[in-house]
Amino acid sequence: MPKKRFTVEQIIQKLCEAEVELARGKTIGLVCKQLGITDQTYYRWRKEYGGIRTDQDKRSKTWKRKMHA
Repeated sequence: MPKKRFTVEQIIQKLCEAEVELARGKTIGLVCKQLGITDQTYYRWRKEYGGIRTDQDKRSKTWKRKMHA
């Protein structure tokens, strides 16, 4: 099965969906299955992107580009 690549926006969207479902009492395993990702992927994404909103990420990328220009 080929690897799926998700954009930062898609990852953040999936994390938000997961948080909603988890708040409703669903298990991590069930939520990840519904999202089409593994438990390991969920935890890795949450660690990397958990506190980043989409607009913050875009500003960060813009700032990094300016610094390297």
